[in-house]
Amino acid sequence: MPGYSDRINHALAFAAKHHDRQVRSGMRLPYLTQPANVAIILTRYGRGEDAVVAGILHDVIEDCVRDGWTPAMLEERIGAKFGSEVVAFVCSVTLRRTDDDGVDLSPEESREDALRRLAEAHEDALWVCAADSVHNAQAIMSDLRRTAFPESVWDRYPAGREGTIQWYQRVADRLRAIGFATPIVDELDEAVAALRQA
Repeated sequence: MPGYSDRINHALAFAAKHHDRQVRSGMRLPYLTQPANVAIILTRYGRGEDAVVAGILHDVIEDCVRDGWTPAMLEERIGAKFGSEVVAFVCSVTLRRTDDDGVDLSPEESREDALRRLAEAHEDALWVCAADSVHNAQAIMSDLRRTAFPESVWDRYPAGREGTIQWYQRVADRLRAIGFATPIVDELDEAVAALRQA
């Protein structure tokens, strides 16, 4: 099981640089808390260093196209620094804004595209997808427990309560449908059930 390594430290520094000034949706928490927590979840499940590094970097391409960076440039940079496997895992779980032909995707089409591409993804990429979803769903649940105004939490999500819960259920269902029936998917199901009851 990976612990501290120079490569993991480098990935955290790289993510911190690219998520600089970003905060969690509707919050003041630095965005880096999310990929760091994804890495912790992956470590808890005993995943290898490539998966942990990909977990730390999983949102860089999707969320950090700014300051002159393009998705292609970030892909190349991640590949050069962390290896072709890591960039493949990251790209497998990135919500794309355009398809393979360069056609713009609507938010719903982007989500459908992401679910479809999971069938071709490496097992470590599936772990990253599941850990990301587990953390996000559990973070929402934590926020709901800390407020007397649940609508203030759900208002942060464009899909609202039902759409957000449905998305995490769709991720769990898709992972199972492609044969990724692992304990982390059970954890995601439990998180979704908790959100439904909140």
